[in-house]
Amino acid sequence: MKKLTILFLVAVLTGCSNFLEEEPKGQVVGTNAIADVAGLESALTGTYKGLLRTWARGFLTSAIQAYVMGGDDVSTIAGGNKWDFREFDQFDVTPANPRMVQIWSGTYKTIQGANNIIENYKSVTGDQATIDAIVGEAYFLRALSYYWLVRGYGNIPLITTAQFSNDQLSIQKSPPTEVYKLIEADLLEAEKRVPNVKRAPGRPNKGSVKALMADVYLTEAGWPLKVTANYAKAAAKAKEVIDGKTTYGFDLVPDLATLWSGTASAVGTKEEVFAFQTSANFGGSTNSFYGLPATPGDENGWDDYLAEINFFNRFPAGKRKDVTFHTVFTKPDGTKITWQNSLSKHPYYAKFRLADNTQFSSSQPVHMIRYAHVLLVYAEAQARADGTPNAQAYEAINAIRTRAGLQVLAAGMTGPNFANAVVDERAWEFAGEWTRWFDLIRLEKVEEANASKAPDDLKPTGAISKTDYWYPIPISDANINSNL
Repeated sequence: MKKLTILFLVAVLTGCSNFLEEEPKGQVVGTNAIADVAGLESALTGTYKGLLRTWARGFLTSAIQAYVMGGDDVSTIAGGNKWDFREFDQFDVTPANPRMVQIWSGTYKTIQGANNIIENYKSVTGDQATIDAIVGEAYFLRALSYYWLVRGYGNIPLITTAQFSNDQLSIQKSPPTEVYKLIEADLLEAEKRVPNVKRAPGRPNKGSVKALMADVYLTEAGWPLKVTANYAKAAAKAKEVIDGKTTYGFDLVPDLATLWSGTASAVGTKEEVFAFQTSANFGGSTNSFYGLPATPGDENGWDDYLAEINFFNRFPAGKRKDVTFHTVFTKPDGTKITWQNSLSKHPYYAKFRLADNTQFSSSQPVHMIRYAHVLLVYAEAQARADGTPNAQAYEAINAIRTRAGLQVLAAGMTGPNFANAVVDERAWEFAGEWTRWFDLIRLEKVEEANASKAPDDLKPTGAISKTDYWYPIPISDANINSNL
């Protein structure tokens, strides 16, 4: 086992072929590989593949839901073969958890690819606008990867070079302050380089970069950094996206159901500020957390993830709730049952259903940032920064509520009450979308959110403390580096 883990770490750090899988086509590593713009493009394709390698690593499996199950919106079944999911939901994650490793290895694989581009692009000649765009995307992907790592693990190895050295096998962990410093610097570099218009679906434009910056600033204003001055920065950067939405091609889709139709109509909408594109036609790039993983066992589904009961019960009634949840199940014999009478006794997420839920392979996008995120980041950050919500903050949250079929917020709310209302709105709007868990962490509400569980919900195995906000370093790396 020790030998295998050493091979794994060396493969990640050096770019050698992964011992568990073939190297994805399009992956270019090593300084000699990047000689021209075509080489840069190929290297960038490989960089994206770090996060988009179905079953092996990244964001294309239910590991993305497992990673955020400490929130009060997502859970899994109490029995069966879902022990690795239950560890997250019950705050008992072990270093050998395979779901955790998928995110860890995917993000570091993308970081490796981004480092290669950032270190070697200056020797490339060709169309400067194209070179700038490629390098900007590399900075963006490195920032996004470290953002997922620092929120999940806290203190992490900070690797900024593509060149392998033996020192990396004993690398020390860097604190969140250092990681966030790099994230900010990378996003500033990306903002200077990427164009206003996306080069292709699934790529960031300048508005995408600004939106991620706004989210990072919002997070930095909360736990653990608590740089409250960054609320103003978050509001300002989100406002740049809102004011420039026509330039960047962003807006809310009029009907929320469009985003979650499970069909081609959900792909490439103007609400995609940044979303990874997938393909059911290529097994290594298929989105495999829609369909069967989100389907109850009563419908012959896999039961990977479902909704928590108290969260569902608190969720405001209306169109958005109907779009978000799957509550009446059709058994193979045609019998219909309500979720209360199902095997798991839980509602499921309709968001992640397909036209044919006997399938697990789809071309559905993996939403990282929706335009709705930008609106609610602005609304919360502005209210916290200025102490009182302004007219644009009301307009931002009310656009979300109106689409959801809810009444607009009453005028004259205090800043704290308004900000809390926005946090609630984020819970409802992004239910199941890997947002709630990170909100609870930055606001130090993890314990409160998990204090009262429905009888049929999974319970934490012990008292929750801030040590549970972060996951242990995967055993594959910790075994060979005592500094981790």
